[in-house]
Amino acid sequence: MKRIIKNKIFTTFLSLCIALFVISGCAGAKSSGLQNGDLLFVTAKESGLSGAINNVTQKEKNASFDHIGVLEKIGGDYFVLHASPKRGSDKLKLKDFVEDQKNDGQAIIVYRLKPEYQNAIPDAIAKGNSMLGKPYNFNYILSEDSYYCSDFIERIFRKDHVFTLEPMTFIDPKTGKINEFWQKFYSEKNLKVPEGELGCNPNGLAGSSKIERIRELK
Repeated sequence: MKRIIKNKIFTTFLSLCIALFVISGCAGAKSSGLQNGDLLFVTAKESGLSGAINNVTQKEKNASFDHIGVLEKIGGDYFVLHASPKRGSDKLKLKDFVEDQKNDGQAIIVYRLKPEYQNAIPDAIAKGNSMLGKPYNFNYILSEDSYYCSDFIERIFRKDHVFTLEPMTFIDPKTGKINEFWQKFYSEKNLKVPEGELGCNPNGLAGSSKIERIRELK
């Protein structure tokens, strides 16, 4: 009887070890090959705010994004610095960031600064950490008191001119007029649509010649 109990305990222990190995292996696969300063672009949805952002900013067929964060590697741990509507300017564990996007049915595409711009990463990460805690900018009009996602990333790399601010457009390419979503969006805030004002967006950042697409994060 004692031998049977011992065998059951051993079998249970072995099963737990295998399960933990598999789980850690999956987590490792997601972070495998990632580098400090990698940019994580989140694919856009087809409707709502996500779809509205993409409608007026998409430039390439393979670049359809509505969110972006930057990876910080600390020892063997991975974090994402980003500005999100849920948490404002925040530092999130990579696994939690991935889970958030998975729950929303969105994929993550990894981009990386080209070798000649890699030296900008340490200062950018330090700058990003200094900007944590600020609220999210729901007006998408540049402010020193709040940030939106691409604004957060552009700012942390601004010293090294990795990205550039460009005149924003809210014009629907299909109609040539201000997109109805954005008309209503700013009308409800008693604001004028900031057509032509300087800003940035994830699709614009993805089109930078200073970064390159690496792979989908799975």
